Amino acid sequence: MSSEKIATRLYIEQDLRAGATIGLDHSQAHFLRSVLRLEAGVSLGVFNGRDGEWRAEIEAIGKGWVSLLVHEQRRPQERSQDLWLVFAPVKRARIDFIAEKATELGVSRLQPVLTRYTDVSRVNCDRLAATTKEAAEQCERLDLPDVREPITLPRLLETWPSERRLLLCAEAGDATPITEALQKIAGVPGPLAAMTGPEGGFAPTELDALMQLPFVTPVSLGPRILRADTAALAALTCCQSMLGDWKRRPAFRT
Repeated sequence: MSSEKIATRLYIEQDLRAGATIGLDHSQAHFLRSVLRLEAGVSLGVFNGRDGEWRAEIEAIGKGWVSLLVHEQRRPQERSQDLWLVFAPVKRARIDFIAEKATELGVSRLQPVLTRYTDVSRVNCDRLAATTKEAAEQCERLDLPDVREPITLPRLLETWPSERRLLLCAEAGDATPITEALQKIAGVPGPLAAMTGPEGGFAPTELDALMQLPFVTPVSLGPRILRADTAALAALTCCQSMLGDWKRRPAFRT
């Protein structure tokens, strides 16, 4: 493991190995040259979600292009927590906020779901993916969440893997406080997902249908009505603090 000081971290698509030379795309080159004002010889951290994180040096830099030389591995690849977030899309600034903070909180998949009261019908998944990339670079993740295309609630449930427990954050009806629910399922093996609804809440018929499914556990997030983005982050925080990877610490600071 290398702890040499690095200027920034970048997610790249190319394979990583000692001695490899990598040419960055125009946007990354612009970021390094014009925003961070870096020069040749500066060390960066690079990762691709497969090969761990490596130290790379700016070999040459020009207007619109940068060449990197890969040196040694800084951290081996780690498997992320298998935690999904299923959420009803909200307006642009708030959906970007959900994507950014969910990435920082360690989710492995972001699945927008279209419900009866969802106001937003189109989701720019390319923009969400770009947001998750920037968040992963900042928070020292070694991979990116899988950003899925929006899907209707009926279709989601038809294709749902029955072994994955779905925590339904229900604003109405019978529901167990989320911390109590997590304590009860702590000893039950299997992957987990959290699901939050739109600003208008789930339709009563949707809640009734969801609560009949054996893999669904309705949970409460407290006595106050939370905004959709707040609810998503509250649910993820509880999941990670009780059943997730929050017992670990960063390997090093750069």
